[in-house]
This record gives sequence, C-alpha cells and structure tokens, in this order.
Amino acid sequence: MILIAESINIMSKTIGPAIKDRNAKPIQELAVKQVEGGADLLDLNLGPARKQGDEVMEWLVKTVQEVTDVPLSLDTTNPVAVEAGLKVAKQRAIINSISAQKERLEVTLPLAKKYDVPFIAVLLSDAGVPRNAEERAAVFFEILTAAQGLGISEDDIWVDPIILPVSVDQNQVVQAVEFLKLLPDLTGMSLKSICGVSNVSNGSPTHLRGILNRVYLALLMTNGLTSAIVDTLDKELVAMARELEKVLDLDRWVASLSQEKQAEFSKTMKVLKNEVLYCHSWLEL
Repeated sequence: MILIAESINIMSKTIGPAIKDRNAKPIQELAVKQVEGGADLLDLNLGPARKQGDEVMEWLVKTVQEVTDVPLSLDTTNPVAVEAGLKVAKQRAIINSISAQKERLEVTLPLAKKYDVPFIAVLLSDAGVPRNAEERAAVFFEILTAAQGLGISEDDIWVDPIILPVSVDQNQVVQAVEFLKLLPDLTGMSLKSICGVSNVSNGSPTHLRGILNRVYLALLMTNGLTSAIVDTLDKELVAMARELEKVLDLDRWVASLSQEKQAEFSKTMKVLKNEVLYCHSWLEL
C-alpha cells in the first residue's frame, strides 16, 4: 500500500497563505511531518493554479525538495504548472491527475510521455462523474486507449475511480468499490489503483471524518486498492493501513480491535456499504 500525503494543499488555511507569500518554513515543516508520519510520496495540490501557476509550482517543488527526497505528486489542472514541476523534480514525479476530458487528454497526457512519468487516470469525463461501475469502466478505457496511443506503459497508469462524499451519495461510494473489484478482469493488466480517501468524509462533522476515512480505506484495500492519498498525520489510519496490508483479511483485522472499536467499525461499514442511511449520528444509533 503506497500512501501519498494530502496536506500540502493550497486550500489549507496555513499552507495557502504560505504558498502565496512564498513562506517556505510551514510548508517544509509539514512536508517533514508527513514523511515522518509514513508518507511514501507527497501530493502538492495547487488546484487550478491560474495565476503564475508555473512559477508557483516550480517554487513549491524546489521548496519541498530542500527537506525531503521522497517522490512528488503534482496536483493541478494547469498543464503549464504541471510541466514546470516536472522540469525541476529530482525524483520521478506523478501527474495528478488526467481525466477523460478532452483538454486533459490532448494537453496534459502528452506530458506523461514527454517526461516519462506515471499519471493518475481519474475516471471523470466531459459528461461528469460516472454513475456506476460500468460507466467508470467505459471512461477508464477511453483514457487507457489514449495512453496506449502515445506509447505510455500500463505500469505508469494509476486508476482513480473517483470518490464522492458519503453524505452526498452513498451509492457512489459503493460503486467506486465495485469498480475496483472489476479492474483486474477488465484488461488482464496489473494496473495500480488509487483514490483520495478523505473525499468520502467531506461534508461530515470534523470529529467523525477520521473514522469514515479509516473504515473506507480498509474497505478499499480489501477490494484491491493499491495506493491512496490520505492524511498521513492520522497515526491511527497509517497504522491500520500498515497492519491490514500484511493480512488483507478484514474480518481478522477487525477481530483484533477492542469491542468499542469493533462496534464503531461495524456501524461505519454499514453506512459505507449503503446498508444504513447516512446521518451525522450514525455511531450513536
């Protein structure tokens, strides 16, 4: 299980202003903490990066590389910013992400070939988010075909089924898992899979986000997920991932928990499997 740390994000109340002011200290401190917390890679999320995106990404990559040598995930929809980051990355970076949207396929995908780097294929198209596992498969093949046309190796494709908040659409949470089950048989390839786990808890109360993220990661891992973008400052989540990857037996792992933790896990799993309607008080019911 490859863990990519999510916290260097321009939307953060501390990191956003630090990036704007070119204040390296809080960014570097967070980068070190995330690596110490168990991150295998660091995601650098600049969002759209419309204003001076190339300059900002170049500065951010260099700033992080001053304190750590782990590979980076370049997370922006601005292809100019992506290329600027690729040019100065010391380790082989990952492009996060490329969807089936026309502009992404025509402009950003060629960068993966040009710089010989992996990319995350997020299953989103111009039609929006796929409704189920089958529609996800159709979008996946569209991206795969484009990548193969450029001569990109299957080893450099990381597939993201796209995760929506459980508080918004429980069925979508299930369909992402169902797609992961299908993935090994779709092409016969041993493709890597990945997702932003914390997306599942967006919109939920802050004190409940951790349990949602941990249980969903466990569900995804035991259904084929090979990597994840997570909060590596959540020590409990990282410990769970490292323990679960050794056995990949959900029942066995849950049995090792305290009775209180088992009850929380069971109630949360029912919500994530759409067996019980989501509400903010699901743990109290």
